[in-house]
Amino acid sequence: MSDREQRETILLADDDESVLLLLKTLCEDLGYRIIEAVNGLDALEKAVLHTPDLVILDCTMPVKNGFDATRELKADPRTSQIPVIMLTGLGTRKDRLAGISAGANDFLTKPIDSEDLLLRVKNNLKIKEFHDFLKHHNEILETEVGERTVELRKALGLVKSGYIDTIFRLAVVSEYKDEDTGSHIKRISWYARELAVLLGMDVDFQEAIFHASMMHDIGKVGIPDDIIRKPGSLGREEWETMKSHAVKGAAILSGSGSPYLAMAERIARSHHERWDGSGYPDGLRGEAIPLEARITNIVDQYDALRIRRSYKPAFSHEQAFGIIAHGDGRTMPAHFDPRIHEAFSGNPGIFEAVFEERKDA
Repeated sequence: MSDREQRETILLADDDESVLLLLKTLCEDLGYRIIEAVNGLDALEKAVLHTPDLVILDCTMPVKNGFDATRELKADPRTSQIPVIMLTGLGTRKDRLAGISAGANDFLTKPIDSEDLLLRVKNNLKIKEFHDFLKHHNEILETEVGERTVELRKALGLVKSGYIDTIFRLAVVSEYKDEDTGSHIKRISWYARELAVLLGMDVDFQEAIFHASMMHDIGKVGIPDDIIRKPGSLGREEWETMKSHAVKGAAILSGSGSPYLAMAERIARSHHERWDGSGYPDGLRGEAIPLEARITNIVDQYDALRIRRSYKPAFSHEQAFGIIAHGDGRTMPAHFDPRIHEAFSGNPGIFEAVFEERKDA
């Protein structure tokens, strides 16, 4: 296979010839192969035919607009895992919400900034690479052990230690941008399992959430370093970008036959949802939020309070526990499942012990 054939492929779709030419020139200069489309329908047909690694399309194209094209791309199993960057000249919150609803992974605003384009293309191709790796790894496992053994593993909730190690190593990637690399995700696993025990969940669920919860922030691989490491508060656009890690994480983990990764996908997408409906990305309320995400939410917040970040100091156990148990205006008891909140608040020693035992893990 030639070097040209090995290069990642980007499908560009825009009815404005000048914009299409600019995008093509910039992307080719970065070393990518380019496929062009002039409207949403053309983009859909070429996406199915060529299966590109990334799609960049305009919102307001003729024949079929970008929102409808994105929705159909994400609904088709042949193209659902291809990241989509929507191009808009408006940049309004309404357009972004419509794009997110359609399944868009990211946004570019006209006029196009070459550095912004480079960053978003690289981040979304990285997400695609992780997803492809997970899919390929799962296929290798199935080939090695045979269909019958795979089904038995799923039924018993077992997994090869090497597969768990792969999941952990991928999860660590999401933490490399933070100060507490690796230790945070290990503690989340232990907190989540302890809380599952307190809630009376069966052993299979306890084991699954132990492995799946470590993947909660894998979507951070697609968030720019300058946003994650920014000291102080984020601006509105920066915050919207930061929040997108939930959707990005779910996209990375989707489509696997592994029950652990299926649970991890639900956790990645929904661990910032709140019981009262004020969370993101979907504004889910109450029991519409997956149980495993509700559990991960509260322990993730506890651990985030305990450790130093670029925008905050580390809090003591008493401070962190008090904030979650009683609220501080920003975090409130109404944000959590009452049953989970009661189990957590009634057992402070368990979670303090996990932190102290594994703060340097």
